[in-house]
Order: sequence, then C-alpha cells, then structure tokens
Amino acid sequence: MKFFGPRGYDDLQLDIVGFLAILGESSVLVQSQVAALSWFFLLPRLVPAPQALIRTSRPERLEPTTGKVVGAYSGGNRDYVNHLAHLLHEGNTLPAYSVRCEKVTSTSPSSDVKAKLFGPITWLSILGFFMSIALLGLAIGLDDGFALVAILALSFLSTLVGIGNRWSLKLKKRVANRAVPPSDVVINYPNGSFLIIKCDEYTARQLYWHPEECEYMVSPTVYRAISLCGTLILMFGVICLGNATLNLQVGFAVSYIILNAAYWVVAALPPQWNWDLSYYHVQRIKYEESEQMQTFTEALWKAIAITQTAHWVEVGSIAPVSKGWASWIKEAEERAKTEPAVWDEKDMVRGFPEWNYNAALTEHLEVASSTNTV
Repeated sequence: MKFFGPRGYDDLQLDIVGFLAILGESSVLVQSQVAALSWFFLLPRLVPAPQALIRTSRPERLEPTTGKVVGAYSGGNRDYVNHLAHLLHEGNTLPAYSVRCEKVTSTSPSSDVKAKLFGPITWLSILGFFMSIALLGLAIGLDDGFALVAILALSFLSTLVGIGNRWSLKLKKRVANRAVPPSDVVINYPNGSFLIIKCDEYTARQLYWHPEECEYMVSPTVYRAISLCGTLILMFGVICLGNATLNLQVGFAVSYIILNAAYWVVAALPPQWNWDLSYYHVQRIKYEESEQMQTFTEALWKAIAITQTAHWVEVGSIAPVSKGWASWIKEAEERAKTEPAVWDEKDMVRGFPEWNYNAALTEHLEVASSTNTV
C-alpha cells in the first residue's frame, strides 16, 4: 500500500502550480519601489506575484512616515517624515520618550540616491534570472513547448513591467543663496520620542522639506499600455504553465516556492540594506545624560534645553494647548537660555540646566486651573 494512495508519480496533479506564480504579493510590493531604482530590475526573470507590479497608476512620491517635522528656528512645519530621512536616522529604532541628537553632512557633490548595487533586492533579481535560465534549458531538453512559452512569457513580463516602473530620484537643490535662520530640525514621532538634527540649509531642504518625487522613465500613457500588455501576457503565461508536463510543473513549483521564501526574507530585513545613502554622513551627538527619558514632559524639556528654544514646540503643536502648558513652555525656554547647554569641540552636549520640570509643570497647571475657576 502506497503512503499517498494507489497513484504514482506520473499521476500526480499539479494544476494548481499556476496559483503559486501569483502568490506573495505583499512581500513583492514592500520592496518594489526601491527595486525599480536598480537596472537589475529589468532582468528577464521569474518574479512571484508579478501582478503586484501591474497597477493602474504608479506612486508619485516615496511613502512618508507618521511624525512631525519642525524647523527648530526657521518655523518650517510638516505633518510627516520624508521616507529617506526616516531611513537615514533609523527612526523606527527610537524608544518611546527618548531624545537623540544627530549631525548630518553631505559627503559628495552628487545628490542622486540609488539602490545599493549588490543589496538583497539585487540578489533576488539574479536568483530569478538563473531560475529562468535553468527552467528554459529544462523545457528545451524535454521538448515541452507549453513550458517553453510559459517561461519566456513570464520572464519577459518582468522586463516589461520593469520598464514601466523604472524611475530615478533626484533630490531638489537650493537655488537661492539668501540668508536664512539656522536650519536645525526637530522630529517628533508618535511614541513621544524626539530626534534633533543639526544640518545646513541644503541638507535640510533635501531631506526634510522638499517632496521626494519619482521621475519615471516612461509617461503615464505608456505605462498604462504596458500594464494592459503585462496583464495579457501574465494570463497567457499562467495558461501555458498549467498545460506544461509534470516534470516542468514540478520545476516551476519548486522555483516559485524558493522565490516566495526569498522575497519574504528580504522583505523582513531592515529597508536600509537596500538603499545607498552614502551621500550623507550621520554622526550621533552624545550628551552626558541618558537618551532615554521616563515621560513625555522630561523628553520635551531635554529637547528644548538642547535646541535652546521653544519656538518649534508652538509651531508644531507638540505640547497640549492650554494656559498651564503655555506658561511652562515659556519658563522652559527661559531656563534653557539662561543656563544653556554647551556644545564642546568633541560634539558632545554638556551642562544641562538644573530644573525641576515636573514640579514647575504642576505649579503652572494649578495656577491656570485656579484662574479658570475664578
């Protein structure tokens, strides 16, 4: 008695293998935008869930992250964090109520941001390419016409949609050369953490203020035509795949299982591994006390002490809006300016003002409450 019943290998049914070709859409979408920056994206290859790349429209800009970006002295204000800025500072690693200070400088006259030449997504393209070559040779060797057409259609499809999605990112440069306030930036994330960035005006505009717009290789009209052709090719390829011989269906099934696993692993990796951000140099600025605070009030006070101004708190609506909080913020700014923290030659912040911020906040809130009561 056979473990899987009376039927043998020749009777094995793999009609579902076409379904495997369209699984894994989420893991493909996660990395599709940065992948399309690389020329390896145009390689003819097997791609799991190619329909994820066949959309009616393309993203016009990189997806921002939730957070508030405020110019510490300039008065600029954004309700989101640009994608590259979030990646560069690894904002997702900031613990709740932490205060981190970093200095950003540019290292090259070029401002082009690219995908890493041999990042994880590149190896995915190479893996899919060699799997296509292997299946192509197997289809020719076994005289399987349907499998041959399927592998050619599905491989050519990746190149076609690659052309439609291929784009470049050129960060905007400052044109005017007029005098401007200091360009330091404060980022406040939803978990109550603060990121204070010291940078010049050129860097601030590129990373935090200008939109990260995608410049595509083909026009929207051409892209829609490519999407239509890609949809037809995908359906034709899946039909041919379903009519391939058993040996080739097994080969396709194994290939798509491996590719789906590989794409899932890469999607789970830190996104910074796929981007070439070497144009910018980030230096962590340390200070004598710990970056980790216990409450939002403490974190806000340390951020005010480091920037030595509370103008950005009001501009970005960072703190609750009430008379008590407003008077506390005013006193915090006065304390920060009266006993300013010192930036030494080693880029370390020393000498925070001694102030019982909690007791002061309680007092201001009680005074405001009693005034409202009267």
